[in-house]
Amino acid sequence: MQDSAQQAVAVSLSELEQGVVSFDSLEDAFGPSSLGIIVVKHLPTKFAELRAKLLSYASYLANLPAEELSKLESPQSHYLVGWSCGKETLKDGKYDTLKGSYYVNCASGFDTARADLEKKFPGFPEYTAPNVWPSEAILEAFEATFHELCDLIIDVAVLVARACDQYAEAKIDGYKKGYLAHVVKTSVSTKARLLHYFPPSSSSGANTGDVTGNDEDDWCATHLDHGCLTGLTSAMFIDESASPPTLSPSSAVPVLPELPASPDPRAGLYIRSRTGQTTKVGIPRDCLAFQTGEALERITKGKFRAVPHFVRGAALGKGAGGEGMARVARNTLAVFTQPNLEEEVDEGVTFAQFAREIVERNH
Repeated sequence: MQDSAQQAVAVSLSELEQGVVSFDSLEDAFGPSSLGIIVVKHLPTKFAELRAKLLSYASYLANLPAEELSKLESPQSHYLVGWSCGKETLKDGKYDTLKGSYYVNCASGFDTARADLEKKFPGFPEYTAPNVWPSEAILEAFEATFHELCDLIIDVAVLVARACDQYAEAKIDGYKKGYLAHVVKTSVSTKARLLHYFPPSSSSGANTGDVTGNDEDDWCATHLDHGCLTGLTSAMFIDESASPPTLSPSSAVPVLPELPASPDPRAGLYIRSRTGQTTKVGIPRDCLAFQTGEALERITKGKFRAVPHFVRGAALGKGAGGEGMARVARNTLAVFTQPNLEEEVDEGVTFAQFAREIVERNH
C-alpha cells in the first residue's frame, strides 16, 4: 500500500450559498481522479455544540447495559434502525463487531410519510420501519439533538447538491434542472448512522501499532456509500478510561472531554484511489465533509465518482500520564442523503431496487 498526501478540496458555506463554487473545484472534489470528498467550512455557530453533544451521546449509548441496548434494536428492519452491533457482514464474510451503530431515518418528513411508504414498498423495512429511541430518562435530549444536527447537515447537503446541479446542467445532455438538490431536499429516505468505534483491546483483535496488509481497514472495511452525498462530521476521540461514559439518573448528560487528536496518528478515514494509493482524510472539527456515493455517480452519468474508503483502527496506547492502557473510542456521525425509494438513479432503476441489492449484499 502507498500513502498519498493529496488534500481534500475545501469551500466555505457562503460560497455554496452564493452559488459561486467553480467547476474546477467540483471536478477536483468529485471527478474521476478525485478523492470524492469536499470539506465545507464556516458553518453556523451552533454546529460545534451539536456535534460535541451528539458524539458524546455515542459513547454513553454504547456503554448502556446489554438489556437496555437490546430494547433499542430493530430486528424487523434488519438492524438498519436503532442500535446495531455484530449484525453486518464485511470483508471475508466476517461480522463487524468493532463498532456499534445507531441508525435513524432522519428526514424531517419521515414520520408523516412512513405509513404510505409501508404500503408502497412492502417487504422493505430497512426504509419503512419506525425509528427507535431511548427514553428521556436514559439519554436526555438524545432524540432532539440528533434531529437538530441532522437537519443542519441536510441543509448544507442541499447547497452542495445545488452546486453539483449547476455543473451537471452544463456538462450532461438532458440533465434535469435542479434534480440532485430536489432529491436531497425532498427525500424521506435519508438515513443517519451515529457510530461508536469501541476502544481497541488485544482480545478484540485490535492492532498494537503495526497496521499492515489486510488489517489496515480493521475498524471499517473498504466500501462505497450507495446514496448521493454522505455528510460526515470529524471524529471525536474520547479516552473512556479517563472519562468513563457512565450515566447518573439524577443529572443531565455531560459532554465528554475530547482528545485533541487520535493517539494513533495513522487511525482514521482513508480514501483508496483507482491507482491503489490511499489518502488519509482529516476533517477539521468545525467543518463538515461530503462524500460521493454510488447513486450520485449514476445520476451524474459518471462525471462524479463514488470512491472506496475505509477506517483504520487505533493502536493500543498508554493512558493519561503514561500509566495503564488508554481506552480510546472514536465517535462520528454519517448522514446518507439518499433519493426517495421511487426516484430513478439510472434509466429504469429506482433507488429502492438499487438499495435492496446493497442491503442484501451486506446483511
